[in-house]
Order: sequence, then structure tokens, then C-alpha cells
Amino acid sequence: MKFESQVVHAGDRKRRPGAPVPSTTPIHLSSTYFYENAATLDRVLGHEEEGYCYARYATPTNAALEELTTALEAGAGSLATASGMAAVQIAIQAALIDRPHRIIASNAIYGATVGMLDQIFAPFGIDVTYVDICDLAKFASVVEKQKPGAVFVESVSNPLLRVGDLGRIAEITRGANAALVVDNTFATPMILRPLEHGAHIVVHSASKYLAGHGDVLGGVVISDEAHHEHVRAISRLAGPVLGPFEAYLTMRGIKTLALRFERQCQNARRLAEWLALHPKIDRVYYCSDTDHPDSAQIQKYFAPGLYGAILSFEIKDHKREQVLAFMDRLKMVVPGTSLGDVHTLLLYPWSASHRNVAPKMRERMGIKENLVRVAAGIEAVDDIIADLDQALAH
Repeated sequence: MKFESQVVHAGDRKRRPGAPVPSTTPIHLSSTYFYENAATLDRVLGHEEEGYCYARYATPTNAALEELTTALEAGAGSLATASGMAAVQIAIQAALIDRPHRIIASNAIYGATVGMLDQIFAPFGIDVTYVDICDLAKFASVVEKQKPGAVFVESVSNPLLRVGDLGRIAEITRGANAALVVDNTFATPMILRPLEHGAHIVVHSASKYLAGHGDVLGGVVISDEAHHEHVRAISRLAGPVLGPFEAYLTMRGIKTLALRFERQCQNARRLAEWLALHPKIDRVYYCSDTDHPDSAQIQKYFAPGLYGAILSFEIKDHKREQVLAFMDRLKMVVPGTSLGDVHTLLLYPWSASHRNVAPKMRERMGIKENLVRVAAGIEAVDDIIADLDQALAH
């Protein structure tokens, strides 16, 4: 099936002999499952037979969502987690099993991921090195020197939208016997599928484009065959799994992903083109820009005509106080801390996504005090433009 059909049908409508088939996967709220005889439960607990025994291990609702996300990312299996950050943590832990406890990470990633690497992994003796993944020669040199167990990148970086050569990054990573973990939240599998380009594990914040309506906190880990059981084993012990109600909402949201994301991408491109001509704007960051530093990679890896639904821009002569005042003047655009919702969201990285990143690292990332990030929604783009315009007019 094509992507537009997968999002609607994958994972749903399981058939059992003699039982009616629900058109939508039900919400299974039970924490415990039992069978007609203890021997069957024993086999399920021993992974000798498929089934359900305890919600920390698996539930029918979560399994349906996981089947869906596995199909969308062309993986071997998925795990639905309680948050996107839980997905990142489990993915990296799974990547480091039986490998050197050294991580190389892109130097342009989400601030909370930097915090996790520096404050969760590093204190346990795991070495973390940051490198510009868009400089392939530098990246290859650092990999050769550090000999990492895992490499972590974002398919499209947050918030300046850098795009590395994923296939070459995967080739270099595999050459070092390391595992490549890719956060594909910004791109979604509608734009690209990292596993098809050599990644080992893909993560998403399901709170964003997958669920799509600002009402779910969740994450997903999609793995190749070699890493899937590691991911499941860590989850069974640590237990940061998604609740069945959130799994249901995420699955319901994914059914409209193809429609929502196409409209969001169209709106983002229109916004970027309008902002590029606005007298109050210094610079616009968007992937359709022909002068984008990674335009070759964008053309190579992105689905035709789709450039993502995120853009960032710098407001002329604005410091923190003026940026906050600009946000206060917004009437329709939501000055929130997320992305991927049906409504347009505007975020200030200095006070939100990258607030706790060290100032020097933030400077190296290129995140300036006057930078804001917009996640385009599905509203009429003229209304989004009018709101931004009136807020910038002061």
C-alpha cells in the first residue's frame, strides 16, 4: 500500500474466528491478561507463544499502533513509549548494548536531547562527543578517532533545519560497527524513512505530527531486526510504555497524517516566502530555500514537493524582551512549546526548546536571541500571515 493508505489501514481490523471485527482498534484498559489454562499463560510469559500477559510488556491497543508505525517507517518492529524523550533514551540504550559506551551526536539537536546526553548518559560513564554531521570529513574523522557505540542525529535539525547526508552518515557509522539512531520527528515518514537509508533505529515524538492534535504525550521507537528485541527487553524492565488511551489517540491521529502534513508543508512554504520579503525579518530558515546550505541533501532525500512544516526566522533588532512582546501580540498563532498540531505554534528557542543549553553551545548552534520557530498548522495561510504581520508591525 502507498503511504496515504497505510496511515488509514495498517494495524487496524484484526480478525478472530467467530468474533465481530471492530472497524477501529478498541482501547484495552486492562493491566493484566489471563487464559483458559495456566500453560498458555506460561508460554506467553516465556515468549514461546504470542499473546498478552501484562500491560508493561504489551497491550492489543499498543500493538496495533506499533504495527502501524512499523509499516510507516519500514522497520522490523516498534515500541510505543510514554514520551518522545523516553523513546530517545531507550533507543540509545538499545544501540549501546554490546557496544562501546561512547556516543557521537550531532551538534545541532533539540535542547532536551542535549540535556539527556549530558545529564543522564554522561554521569554514568558514557562518553559524549558533539560534531557537525553536515561536515562529512569532520564527522568521519571523529568517528574514526572516537570509535563510538552509537551515533545520534536528527533527520532535520531543531530549530535551524540542517539536513545531513543520511546515507553517507549511515555508511560511516556502520563502518565503525556503531548503531545509527535518527530522530525523524520533523520530517515524518512522509518525507523520508531513515531505515531505508541505513539507520538502525528511528525515534519520534508521537506528541507532534503523528498524534497531531496537541492532546497526546508519547513517543515511538522503530527498529531494524537486529535491535528490536533489545528495545523491547529494555522496555519490559524499565516500563516507560505508552498508555492504551494515548495509543488509541495517536493511532487515530495518524489516520489523517497524510492530509494534515501536506497542508502544513504548503502553509510553511508560503509563510517562508512571505517572511523572506518582510522588512522586519533578518533571515528565514526553511528547506525549500534554494540557498539552503544542505539543498543537495534535501533534493536527494526528501519526498518530491515536501519541505517540512517547520520554519524559523530572525526578527531585526530584537532582543529577548522584544521577542516576548511580539509573542504577546499574536492573536491566532499559539505561542506554545510544541509543534505538529493542527493549529500554528510559535516557539522561542531561547526560553523553551534550548533554554537549558549552555550559552556557548547555543551560540555554536547558531541559535540567536532574535530567533523564533514556527510550526505551521492547517489554518488558512492568509490568516496565519495576517496574524504574524500585525504582531511584527509594532
